[in-house]
Amino acid sequence: MGLLRSKRRNEEAPAAPAAPAHDLTAAVELRGVRRRYGRGTAAVHALRGIDLSLPRGSFTAVMGPSGSGKSTFLQCAAGLDRPTEGSVRLGGTEITGMNENQLTELRRSRLGFVFQAFNLLPSLTVEQNVLLPMRLAGGRAASRGGERAADLLARVGLEGKGRRRPAELSGGQQQRVAIARALVTRPDVVFADEPTGALDTTTAAEVLALLRAAVDSLNATVVMVTHDPVAASHADQVLFLADGLIADRLPRSSAATVAARMTALTARPAPACTGAAA
Repeated sequence: MGLLRSKRRNEEAPAAPAAPAHDLTAAVELRGVRRRYGRGTAAVHALRGIDLSLPRGSFTAVMGPSGSGKSTFLQCAAGLDRPTEGSVRLGGTEITGMNENQLTELRRSRLGFVFQAFNLLPSLTVEQNVLLPMRLAGGRAASRGGERAADLLARVGLEGKGRRRPAELSGGQQQRVAIARALVTRPDVVFADEPTGALDTTTAAEVLALLRAAVDSLNATVVMVTHDPVAASHADQVLFLADGLIADRLPRSSAATVAARMTALTARPAPACTGAAA
């Protein structure tokens, strides 16, 4: 009788909710991602539950007011910071539970980064800077990287400048080197953090055109945090963050449309008693 009653209870019990299916075609996938700093009433909730799937070969811009969580979003998506809750997958690989050595290897071999400050090593030549991720990753690919570096330098308009040092280049040229370096390992995703913030308008447009071309010609996936509506207008879609949540999104739009949407978002009253982070 006990076995029969147990069997009936199991049959009558509601089924557990199924876990959300992972998007195997996504380059970047976040599920229920939250990031909290601190504890109790002093806690800052930088991300409050991000659900997002970005396809391979796409260009996404992330915008938001100061304190909206856009920098924290990029850091969690790129494995530079760990979510308090939730799951992050890059190129189909779950990274949330990786240790620091595994994350370091992932960043060297499968991710590319472009920063506002270029982050080139002044003691290395342009070619050596481009090849640095391959050298750090090791393996046979590093010994065959010269041809790859030369091809990428030609693509970014720096053909024949591989033996120069960064100090011999303009700021725009140094950012071109950084883009070539980000692409050299054929990464799953290139994360760009304000890549045009230190450049003049003309040079910034050239750098954005290169990022756009990397998506269109090389099938790269680019995720770019920016405050500039002109930069965001180069992307396939714009995500707007506010108070740690995705508050809005736009398909590829003009800079004026992006700016208007950003203005409307900034004008919304902030919810009371909430912490925020950049």
